[in-house]
Amino acid sequence: MTKFLSILAASLALAGCASLAPTYERPAAPVATQWPVPQATTADAKAADIGWREFFTDPKLQTLIEQALANNRDLRVAVLNVERAQAQYGVQQADRLPTVAAGAGQTATRSPGGTITRQYTATLGVSAWELDLFGRVKSLNDATLQQYLATDDARRSTQISLIAQLAGAYLTLAADQERHRLAEQTLRARQDGLRLTQRLQGAGVASTLDLRQAEIAAETAQTDLAALTSQVAQDRHALALLVGQPLGAGQWPAAGTDTPVTQATELSAGLPSDVLLARPDVLQAERTLQAANANIGAARAAFFPRISLTASAGTASTELDGLFRSGSGLWSFMPQVSLPIFDAGRNQANLKIAQVDRDIAVAQYEKAIQSAFRDVADALAQRATIGQQVESQQRLVAQTQDALRLAEARFRQGLDDRLATLDAQRTLYGAEQGLINARLAQQVNRVTLYKALGGGQGSGQGSRQSAS
Repeated sequence: MTKFLSILAASLALAGCASLAPTYERPAAPVATQWPVPQATTADAKAADIGWREFFTDPKLQTLIEQALANNRDLRVAVLNVERAQAQYGVQQADRLPTVAAGAGQTATRSPGGTITRQYTATLGVSAWELDLFGRVKSLNDATLQQYLATDDARRSTQISLIAQLAGAYLTLAADQERHRLAEQTLRARQDGLRLTQRLQGAGVASTLDLRQAEIAAETAQTDLAALTSQVAQDRHALALLVGQPLGAGQWPAAGTDTPVTQATELSAGLPSDVLLARPDVLQAERTLQAANANIGAARAAFFPRISLTASAGTASTELDGLFRSGSGLWSFMPQVSLPIFDAGRNQANLKIAQVDRDIAVAQYEKAIQSAFRDVADALAQRATIGQQVESQQRLVAQTQDALRLAEARFRQGLDDRLATLDAQRTLYGAEQGLINARLAQQVNRVTLYKALGGGQGSGQGSRQSAS
């Protein structure tokens, strides 16, 4: 037994060799070093340093995010994928150490003369353990570790996307409810105008054309209201799906886009390199690249001899009570060496596959960086002008309200026909819808920029699992 343990200890010492994987070097980022939209020099808050609880200030939205993090099925699948990847890493890591098993048995043999002999054995042994002299098992272990970490990055990316989607759905529902309220108000105003036109037409003051135009305006508003009623219902369904459970009556957002749901502090874009360090989808792509790099080491090791050890030690006796007596010990040691001589190019092809997989992972990593750069650049470009759009739209609403007031006064005085009033109503309706759209775009832009800059990983998020 002592000799067996000595052999096992020596084998473990030999197995700790370096991998044949190429030295990993992070590819250069194929993007500009500065954002295309100039940024202010004042230091504002960085998105990655702000938890979603601090960024989203609306209490209802905070509650919905908490519920979504607990109940959303896509996020639940992402978490389970992490657990699965962690278990796979545990399986692969176990290959680096020998599997020791104990066994006991009896062999009974009957000779032609009728004599029965028995042999009892008790052994402790290692079966076909690969001595990892060239790092094949280590490379596979490194690749599995990176795949596990990439899966956790994917889980974090799913969580950030979920928070952003939920906030966007929340804001969209609030905006559509405001549009619905505006459509109701517009319908009532046009129905009042229709009744007025009917009275004037009966008195011979308004023409039949004026009546038809007033009827068309009222029916158009009725159609818009029906469409928005359906849209609000669909928005509610979408929000409930993201949350992962039915919502109570008091959990729906109030109609309106004029109240911000996020903090007022402007987010700092920083440098593109900051985004690369903050976004989990970029980290996931790099982990995948590192795993592909490690697989090259395993493919290279296949060209070298593979040494496996099978060893056992124990006792044997023809009598059960003599199994552990002095002099009953036995041991066996059977090293095996497999040297590839001719494999019809299989190992070379596998190495080529591993190298191409690494090149594919490089391209995917670079694409992830480029996509992240574009996400931030687009959000910054919109942020640079969205405030001006909202202000301009507010002035347009005020101007069209005044134009409608003047048109109605001229119509009552008989200076203009009904067409001028209807045109002013339609213009005001469109301007008010445009203001809702602009305010929605402004709020969604803040959420989009927060996500693009790697925010959403703070408070309320489970701690990242670590591999040992």
